[in-house]
Amino acid sequence: MNERFRRATFVLGAVSAAVILTYAAYSRPWYFTNQTYLAGLLFLECLIALVFVYRRMFFLALLLVFLWAGINLPGGGGVWTKARWIILGLGALIGLLISVRERRLHFGPFHLIAFAAVLALLVSTAVSQYFNYTLFKVLSMLLLLAYASTGARIAVAGRESRFSKGLITGCEVFVFVNAILYPVGIEVMGNPNSLGAVMGIAMAPVLLWGTLLDEKSSVHYRRLILYAASIYLAFLSHGRAGILVALLSSALLCLSLRKYRLLFQGTIALVIIVASVSIFRPDYVPSLISSIAYKNSSAVILASRLTPWQSAMENISEHPWFGMGFGTTGSDTADPTSLEDRLASTAGVTSENGSSYLSLLAGVGILGSLPWFILLLLIIGTIVRTIAWMRTTGNALHLSPPLAMIAVAGLVHAAFEDWMFAPGNYLCVFFWSLVFILADVAPRAKGLASNRVSRSILGASGSGRIPCDV
Repeated sequence: MNERFRRATFVLGAVSAAVILTYAAYSRPWYFTNQTYLAGLLFLECLIALVFVYRRMFFLALLLVFLWAGINLPGGGGVWTKARWIILGLGALIGLLISVRERRLHFGPFHLIAFAAVLALLVSTAVSQYFNYTLFKVLSMLLLLAYASTGARIAVAGRESRFSKGLITGCEVFVFVNAILYPVGIEVMGNPNSLGAVMGIAMAPVLLWGTLLDEKSSVHYRRLILYAASIYLAFLSHGRAGILVALLSSALLCLSLRKYRLLFQGTIALVIIVASVSIFRPDYVPSLISSIAYKNSSAVILASRLTPWQSAMENISEHPWFGMGFGTTGSDTADPTSLEDRLASTAGVTSENGSSYLSLLAGVGILGSLPWFILLLLIIGTIVRTIAWMRTTGNALHLSPPLAMIAVAGLVHAAFEDWMFAPGNYLCVFFWSLVFILADVAPRAKGLASNRVSRSILGASGSGRIPCDV
């Protein structure tokens, strides 16, 4: 009955829209020759289409829009920096309506703490000299967590198999495109640190996990090659944090699943590659190590991080309890009064703090950070529970192992880069969405799988493959 009602509604809406557009074209034809109006109409049509395929396509569309707003390609940025908030708000609203209507999602302490963490951010608006700017930042974080707690979970609930396959396919395509464009000089991600972050946090753990699934040999080797390409791109970026988390998450995945042979083979392969390069180009490896470890500027490994860390600590010491305003550094060089400045980071009131955690402390202070650190502890507990389950079962045929590795990589990487609490960043959207999904699919107790875990591993047939739901 519900399916017939949805189809009838869709047909009625399509007919009504056609009639309205025909009348508008006849009575006001100049609207259809204006590029701005046409672009707005096309955008509206895309939003309506996304609502009808919300479970299957909205999560992907949201990530693509946020990614497109931050990449260094023609058409990137610009209007997308504003459109992303419209799509995020729509996703949060539709997700909330579906969760209320169907009542399939469980909301527990994890989601309650996340809501309290957003409320704590509101305190920063009262102490910030940039009230409007800070308020928009808080609202954007609220929209992100609202979508992550509803829409992102709806995209996975009952569709774990399709979601996992879509996640792997998306990572394959992303790495393949970057592996082609970067060698020819087209830097898609713009900032090298962004390339290292994406490869280390998302691509490497997902593609390595994909090689462990029960697939055809051609699929296995394709994913293995793309995994190697993601590691290469991480090194190519010279981003130390990205390289660190790529290797850390890969090693932890192998150790957790008891894939000691794979870990040994990967280590030997890396040693052979380094040795071979050293033989044919003796000066390359030392220069690469110097460039990555020291950034060719100092004998201190973390020299490039010390200045922003020191600046952040000074800001924290000046405003220890309530901070200087979420998303700001308290600079006096600019006052973002325009809507555009409030919808995007403004250089006059923000700066690189060198750590997401220091940025949070500087923004909202010790009291405002308490709910966030409780939330992070709950995430760590979920990761530990998942790793314990992985060690007990040694079974990779489930969605929780890659999500746990992404969470580990994100938590470690955020200590060296400022993105985890920046809701306009595509990595921030990706991380928090998958963390809320992990809270759903992770095992409930050490050594035991929850009902959802058991169902998504064995499926209806009881086979070892990830099931294909319909």
